[in-house]
Amino acid sequence: MQEATIKTDSKKLHAKYTPLVFAFYMSMIMAFLMSLIIVAANGGITDHYLNQVIHAYRIGMPGVFFFILVVRPVVMFMVKHTIRS
Repeated sequence: MQEATIKTDSKKLHAKYTPLVFAFYMSMIMAFLMSLIIVAANGGITDHYLNQVIHAYRIGMPGVFFFILVVRPVVMFMVKHTIRS
């Protein structure tokens, strides 16, 4: 039984990669949601809506990933000073 647990745990990343994994998942989700909204606001929902969303996502996702990496420490600092310990 322990062998199965060890095998599944060995596929996980080390905890030191938490900020990168967080930024990756957050950027994937936020870039996609924002692409949906911005494309609809700018051009409406047309026949090519999904293609335009995917194009906007491919452009925006790397930038969002970078900015989340930069902004996350600032947000963590703000949260630390906002929440009572």
